[in-house]
Amino acid sequence: MKRIFPLILVLLCLEATGQRRDEYTSKNPKAIRLLETAFQFYDSRMDTKALDQIREALQADSTFVEAYLLRANIYMAQQKQKEAIEAYEHSLHFLPDFYPNTYLTLGDLYYLHGNYALAKGAYEKFLTYKSNPILQREAKDGLANSAFADSAVKNPVPFVPVNLGASINTEANEVLPTLTLDGMRLMFTRQVTVSNEYGKKSRQEDFYSSFWKQDQWTPATPITELNTKGDEGASSFSPDGRYIFFAGCEEIYGYPEGREKGLGKCDIYISKKVGDVFQPPRNLGIPVNTPGYESQPSFSSDGRTLYFIRQIKEKDGRIQQDIYYSSINDSSKWSAPVALPSNINTDKDEFSAYIHPDNQTLYFASAGHPGMGGLDIFVSRKRADGSWGDPVNLGYPINTSGEESSFLVSPDGKLAYFASDRKEGYGGLDIYKFDLYPQARPQPLTYMKGRVLDGKNKKALGANFELIDLESGKTMIRSSSDATTGEFLVALPAGMSYALNVSCKDYLFYSENFQLKDAASADKPFLLDVLMSPMAAGERMVLKNIFFATDSFNLKKESKIELDKLVSFLKANAGLKIEISGHTDNVGDKKYNQALSEKRARSVVDYLLTNGVDAGRLASKGFGDTKPVTSNSTEQGRAENRRTEFTIVSL
Repeated sequence: MKRIFPLILVLLCLEATGQRRDEYTSKNPKAIRLLETAFQFYDSRMDTKALDQIREALQADSTFVEAYLLRANIYMAQQKQKEAIEAYEHSLHFLPDFYPNTYLTLGDLYYLHGNYALAKGAYEKFLTYKSNPILQREAKDGLANSAFADSAVKNPVPFVPVNLGASINTEANEVLPTLTLDGMRLMFTRQVTVSNEYGKKSRQEDFYSSFWKQDQWTPATPITELNTKGDEGASSFSPDGRYIFFAGCEEIYGYPEGREKGLGKCDIYISKKVGDVFQPPRNLGIPVNTPGYESQPSFSSDGRTLYFIRQIKEKDGRIQQDIYYSSINDSSKWSAPVALPSNINTDKDEFSAYIHPDNQTLYFASAGHPGMGGLDIFVSRKRADGSWGDPVNLGYPINTSGEESSFLVSPDGKLAYFASDRKEGYGGLDIYKFDLYPQARPQPLTYMKGRVLDGKNKKALGANFELIDLESGKTMIRSSSDATTGEFLVALPAGMSYALNVSCKDYLFYSENFQLKDAASADKPFLLDVLMSPMAAGERMVLKNIFFATDSFNLKKESKIELDKLVSFLKANAGLKIEISGHTDNVGDKKYNQALSEKRARSVVDYLLTNGVDAGRLASKGFGDTKPVTSNSTEQGRAENRRTEFTIVSL
């Protein structure tokens, strides 16, 4: 709930305005006597009798401001906010300047109940009076919130939520959904009721999972490898779907059996999936976890960065939740967590940080940015320099005067998921989906999915992946395939051209490139099996990321990535001798093509020599257009025939 201004005690009102008891706003002796009796009942916590005395006092004098204020205080204590609003309004009607802080309180109440135009007017009126700086700031924040909310309601965004159905939702609470990169597996947290050995019932949070098959979600089942008698929740898949990060919290009597002991009340854990089974989870430990509270992890598609929520105790004693991130290096060490900047984290709470697989778009819930009330969902986009842009509220009716969180956006950016207790649901909080309007969507994204196999016997292989931006040479994603199934899943955000390198011990490395310069090129996923060639004499490999200028043997700068990979491969296999071969299409003069192919092969050898490969291990040869791998009748075919290869001569 948004902050409500402290209850206004009438006696404090009198003291603040310098009044004495013989200077009430009423001069009616009966009304005064009844109000003072009401005070006695109020001090004795006999609210019903106090309200009876107030009613009689107002019958004696309907303009009695102090009586209205005491009535408002009692209704506030009873959580009867609508009745409190009416009482405060009556007090202002008769004496608008009696206690100016009433406008601030009313502004907060109007705002919470979605009466944004009235809230705006109340805050503006309060700011016309002199008050202390803290209250001034609260009023200015309230004014910004109500002004935004008033405009948002008048300019709603498209929003048609659809319940995910009985396969996912029950009469219990279902929250915090997460999806694999291919959108085929949904995992979420369900609040379940359990009984102990004595029959005493209690609630705990467990993981459930469902799969998208035949255009529907399968009935959700518990993930028994991860669930314990404690609480598990707020999960996040790694981009390849082989690891899961989640929050695990202690029971009343400590950490539950089956999970490694944590450092604090809630810690972040990681579990590896081998085949179809999650392994026993491991606590991430220091520096990610502390003796305090860490939760709601979200792992980036670069396989390097973990975003999460940490509770911090402020100097004034307040407990505040902010978004932090930590990065893992090549030695599997996590960096000291760093809080996101002040344009993201506020002096109020932030929750449910979700980094989209495009690794550029961050969605999160906040109570501190201008919004509709409670927690709202915001989106921030990473700038070219790596900093985060100012958050944008997703608008009404996605955000309301209630609490919005548990927000997730599908990998393709078109669907959003959230938890809500809507009347048409199955009971409690249910998970819903809706079409996310284009302005709130992340960068277009697709993915590459398949298996890594031995090219000879089709045996599944565990291999390492590198996805590199051809323009900058920066490694964007590191990943690996499942050693049991050979399966892999790699995110491919649009707007870049990528070099893919796959390496496995005792095999030639594999290379591919993907051109994703615009959104249209990311409409469909890349589905392929990567066939690895064993290291043996006579085995050859196409170097798909070697590029030359048209009709030239000068290497383009984008070729450096592949060439450096080849250098590393040769240095790691010191006895290997190879032949570099150049090939062209059949366009143009055959002699010219033959000469060009020879010069291109020689350019590659020269690069290898310059970078420390012994000349005795290298040979080059040009074949012109004499060895096509496909027909030259199409541009695609001609492009495949224009290639650079290497062949193992000897081991």
